[in-house]
Amino acid sequence: MTQTDDFGAELADFVRRVGELRAARALPPDEHLAVLDAALFELRHAADTLWPRYEQLKAVAPNAPSPDRQERQERQLLKALFQRLPVPVALVDRETVVRRMNFAATGLTGVRAGYATGRPLAALLSPGDRAAFRSQAAAVARGEGDRSLAVHLQQRPDERLLATLTALRPPDETHPAVLVVFQNGVSGGSAGAYPSTGAVAAGRRRTALPDLRETTRYAERLDLVDAMTTELLSAPPGDPEAALEAAAQVLHERFADWVVADLVAGRQIKRTLVLGPGGPGDEGLAQVLAGQDPSGCPLVVEAARGGSATLQVRPEDTDGFGHDPAGDPVLVRADVTSLLCVPLTAPGADGGGPGSTGPVQGVLTLFRTGARRAFSMAEGQVMDLMSRHAALAMRRPAGPRRADGCSSG
Repeated sequence: MTQTDDFGAELADFVRRVGELRAARALPPDEHLAVLDAALFELRHAADTLWPRYEQLKAVAPNAPSPDRQERQERQLLKALFQRLPVPVALVDRETVVRRMNFAATGLTGVRAGYATGRPLAALLSPGDRAAFRSQAAAVARGEGDRSLAVHLQQRPDERLLATLTALRPPDETHPAVLVVFQNGVSGGSAGAYPSTGAVAAGRRRTALPDLRETTRYAERLDLVDAMTTELLSAPPGDPEAALEAAAQVLHERFADWVVADLVAGRQIKRTLVLGPGGPGDEGLAQVLAGQDPSGCPLVVEAARGGSATLQVRPEDTDGFGHDPAGDPVLVRADVTSLLCVPLTAPGADGGGPGSTGPVQGVLTLFRTGARRAFSMAEGQVMDLMSRHAALAMRRPAGPRRADGCSSG
């Protein structure tokens, strides 16, 4: 990494810390003194460290040598090697946005490299795999180690693939990218995400003992799915808003501290229901969320437009769910420690082939706050499953009336 890259990374960290200090305005007044001390420290760091380094880099920039011919030839060789690899490989960022795909990857996905570039790779996967894939890519980009998970392509929903993710820092860039390698022939026991530990000889893997806590959580998730299905089947047909609110009621408290439901009709997004913990100060925040324009919430807009779920733990972008009238980020004011933002789309709603999905009919945003355990990838996958059930209930047409005045649907 060059001196410019080091300076850029340090400057980016400085900007991030300043953003956190701005968000700290929502803290109680007795904690403002500590925030002020931190702000003064950051200002001194900018004056004593960042500015002198900037002056030094500015002075030597005109004399910086250009890449020689040998380096250009080396890059051309690496580019050709990447394109000609016989295995499907894609280079994505932490949001799974495609930067490059080799020829084998375009053949596997059926998508041209030029079309895929700039679009999320997760969108090519089955809806049930998107949240887990995005979470794992973000974890790898943060430097938490390589990992693998089983996924399915929308074009091939019956074919299980093993996606292996590893961090890669491209030259002359400050942020790491994620290299994704797809392999065929994954056995049924490879489902889920796990750290990549290299090749293990067949028959030598040790059988893991059952985890009582995980078994309990699995039973809780199963009970939640059952409760959701029962409530959605009881919702009146032909009333999308009632089905959306029924789903929100099931998720409130037992699955999330805050549940925010937004109805999507075309390009219009309407806030329909806000459910909070009900503690001191929560009523005021609930009123703020109820009166909020959903178009001012980037997470909701992204889910409504792109149809991709988002799972975040300790959200770095505190502006992701907009601000209250005082200008404080909602995520900071609610003390959100993890969130799920899930679009409600039903499979095959557009009349397409297997794996196709229809338009987004609603968005459910779930917050966990304080010391409550953060959302897991398994919970994200369960929520993705329930979102499809909710979307099916929302688009269920009202049945014809019988002679006694009751609906036959």
